[in-house]
Amino acid sequence: MLNTLHIENYALIRESDIWFGSGFVAITGETGAGKSIMLGALGLLLGQRADAAVLADKERKCVVEAQFDISGLGLEPIFQEADVDYDDRLILRREILPSAKSRAFANDTPVQLPFLRQLAPHIIDIHSQHQTLTLADSHFRLSLLDTIAAPKDASAPQAYREAYREYTRLKRDLEQLTTTEAQNRKEQDYLQFQFDELSDARLEVDEQEQLEQESQLLAHAEAVREGMAEASAMMDNDSGQAALPMLRQGKSALSHIAQYHPAAESLMSRLDSALIELDDINRELQTAADAVTYSPERQQEVDDRLGLIYRLQKKHGVSSVAELIAIRDDLDQRLQSISTLDDRIHALMEQVDKAFGALQSAADRLTASRRKAGEKMSKDILPTLHDLGMPEARFSVELTPSDTYGPMGHDSVLFLFNANRGAELRDLAKVASGGELSRLMLAIKSMLTSHSLLPTIIFDEIDTGVSGDISVAVGKIMCRMAERMQVVAITHLPQIAARAAQHLKVYKETTADSTVSRIRELAADERLTEVAVMLSSDPPTSAAIQTARELMQ
Repeated sequence: MLNTLHIENYALIRESDIWFGSGFVAITGETGAGKSIMLGALGLLLGQRADAAVLADKERKCVVEAQFDISGLGLEPIFQEADVDYDDRLILRREILPSAKSRAFANDTPVQLPFLRQLAPHIIDIHSQHQTLTLADSHFRLSLLDTIAAPKDASAPQAYREAYREYTRLKRDLEQLTTTEAQNRKEQDYLQFQFDELSDARLEVDEQEQLEQESQLLAHAEAVREGMAEASAMMDNDSGQAALPMLRQGKSALSHIAQYHPAAESLMSRLDSALIELDDINRELQTAADAVTYSPERQQEVDDRLGLIYRLQKKHGVSSVAELIAIRDDLDQRLQSISTLDDRIHALMEQVDKAFGALQSAADRLTASRRKAGEKMSKDILPTLHDLGMPEARFSVELTPSDTYGPMGHDSVLFLFNANRGAELRDLAKVASGGELSRLMLAIKSMLTSHSLLPTIIFDEIDTGVSGDISVAVGKIMCRMAERMQVVAITHLPQIAARAAQHLKVYKETTADSTVSRIRELAADERLTEVAVMLSSDPPTSAAIQTARELMQ
């Protein structure tokens, strides 16, 4: 229920605080006084887009704040999903800055507009005279039937939505997998060629470095062998000029004087160690020289292998054998995936078929629920239509299968209507006048009050085109609705305003340099005068006052 509304710096409203009671609340005022401005401000709290043009003072921000009682509505999950603290007393605030930026808050927590839009249908319904156009909207009609459905069928819409989401998800996955399979089939031959080429190469991680070293050795084999042979010859040969023979002579000379000089013994020992190391080096030089042989055939083998590695690296844009091996393994996995894709597609097709069966069952249940709701609606709406001045009106709901399974089910629905006796029932969008559509929508809204938890409904001049006894009937219907919910009616009809438990008046005040809108609650005697003015003129006649008193009894 809407408890309070604070508006500041919005259009013609400089600052206003409005308190709303429970039950039936009437709002009256001259045309242009600002009643629609109040609704526009309230719309900001329900997620409508903001425009800096509404700022009366362009240097100050606009603030709209409302307090709602939302106890018992089961809205906790919406707050949890948005990470907003829940309280039975909900305070919504919207600010529009001079820069045209806007901010929204719920219980002092910043929120995004989608949160307000998600919350709005659960806390308030603003019904304007233009909303009658929704009677021609198929989604509105289907949602209406789902709301009217019996309690035991209340879960049918949600069950269908879940089945529809699961079916569309699986179907989308199947389409994506099928597309992938088709693309992979086109690439399979090329992928297989690339894999075979890398696989046949039998690559090893460290072979490139080893081959490059061997290639260098083979290219300079003769020079390496000659160098080692020359080094060995300088170590030991028959000329007597080599290093080893001369060192041996030096050792012999030291051995002759060792007994005469202590240092000679130490030097001879060190020279002996050097001779052992040099002998070992000489033997390795000889062995290495003998091992170095030049083989044109091996040179060709090494060059060919390196050429293959370099070509594969250039082709795949890499610089190491390890990267080539990684590409080979990835190609192998992709080829294996292609080979198993048929099995995955077949399994997914079975899941899609099963989900479609569940979708059909859920749709059949939903259709049965809507059919019963349509029969109930066709019957229950007639007394209200008769009260609203259409005694010969007939109304029927026609439910037929749609061509596809959509988000709302497998149904197409028409509301058939005719206000004249004996006339053929036809689509109400084609046969109902504007006034008849308004009364039809009022009758539907009245019927919904016993099927919905919606706490507040605001009627914005739904009584346009209504007068006389019909306006009295409209007032009575709104009173009945107000027994179950808060009903706020913006009206020009005294017959409706007189029925309200609370009466608010919107009026303009004009000064030398500005015009502002104000709103205030009328006391009992003021209400009598206001209803009388609506009946006649300002000031009202005595007859109008008497009539107003009778209307308010």
